[in-house]
Amino acid sequence: MSDSSDEEVFSDGDISEKDAQEIEESGEASDTKTPTFAELGIRDVLCEACTRLGWNMPTKIQVSALPPALSGRDVIGLAETGSGKTGAFALPIMQSLMDSPQRFYALVLTPTRELAFQVAEHFEALGSSIGLLVAVIVGGVDMVTQAMALAKRPHVIVATPGRLVDHLENTKGFNLRALKFLVLDEADRMLNMDFEVELDKILRVIPRERRTFLFSATMTQKVSKLERASLKEPARVEVSTKYKTVDTLKQSFLFIPQKYKEAYLVYFLNEKAGNTSIIFCSTCAGVMKLALMLRHLGFGAVPLHGQMSQAKRLGSLNKFKSKDRPILVCTDVASRGLDIPHVDLVINYDVPTQSKDYIHRKIERLIGKKLPAYEINHDDVMILVERVNEAMRYAIQEIKELDDKKKGKKRKGSDDDDKEENANTKYRKKIKIVNKGRKGNNKSRNH
Repeated sequence: MSDSSDEEVFSDGDISEKDAQEIEESGEASDTKTPTFAELGIRDVLCEACTRLGWNMPTKIQVSALPPALSGRDVIGLAETGSGKTGAFALPIMQSLMDSPQRFYALVLTPTRELAFQVAEHFEALGSSIGLLVAVIVGGVDMVTQAMALAKRPHVIVATPGRLVDHLENTKGFNLRALKFLVLDEADRMLNMDFEVELDKILRVIPRERRTFLFSATMTQKVSKLERASLKEPARVEVSTKYKTVDTLKQSFLFIPQKYKEAYLVYFLNEKAGNTSIIFCSTCAGVMKLALMLRHLGFGAVPLHGQMSQAKRLGSLNKFKSKDRPILVCTDVASRGLDIPHVDLVINYDVPTQSKDYIHRKIERLIGKKLPAYEINHDDVMILVERVNEAMRYAIQEIKELDDKKKGKKRKGSDDDDKEENANTKYRKKIKIVNKGRKGNNKSRNH
């Protein structure tokens, strides 16, 4: 959704030839039967765990990465988000761990807290029958609690770089001198988030004699530099064709006045009622205002941004994934790597600033075609303006009250989460639109 011209938002832009480089797909033939996990060399107990997870057949990245990984080689894998990268590195680690059980066996580094918890869940599911112990070490959680988890000497640590460095420098008795596996997941995103210093510190204190798996959705100069610094003669696995969106995706844009942007969003959400939606905003403040405004209008919206506590972030994510709330309003924290199935609509309320994020936000400059304008009844939108503006005023007032509470001004009632869910219930009445005979298309569409 844009308040700028479509030429500005969706033109080819200044994408370099290197940025747009194709990643050749290896080992794929349309008439070749996909091997099973067992045929790739995975043990029966892990094959059974894969079945319980719903991994019935290996994905392309798994078919390509598992053989060299199981044979003892380092691996660099280039594959798009949602391609099964977690299984490509978790299964070889689990199989090796079964051969030689050891504490502090593997370290998985991820760019975000949410992705760390998701990866840890997969490890726990795969290792449920063999007593695997996993520790998640991320920001937003008490250091002492995490130190106690590390004192139990887990087999696998899944961490964000910054918090892991905190423990390496400050937690007495904790070190990774016996580490056997290092995984750098979503490496391009970690480097874009300026984790180079932390990664360098970690690489300095872990054994040189180790196995390393690096997975990334895109190849950049920084990723190439990290590859040279951390991997030894790796097997290079490339299964993405180029930066692209899924074939079934329908994309369009709305060219609208800035002053009515919220009203157009509300109209569109009403037209697509019954669908699950992710709405991307550029700032944390924008996420909160939009989420609260939508709640006041009766929409089941939850926010997700970097300034929320870890408990609230996970709470919002779980509510959306379980379909308890159909709308997730978020910043880039959720744009990559997370396994969020069954999303019908992705709305770019604020357009991404980085071209390589377009593939993950389901809208990109490199699709090679001009996006069509989405047809909308502007007169119907104008009917909503007064109600939407009032809901936004309520949202802004609520944010001020919550800020005052955080500064020490006590208020009666429930905690912040309950307050956000229940505030101003007198206004939470869903707006109904006169559609003038035009039915909304409920198929997945990106705006």
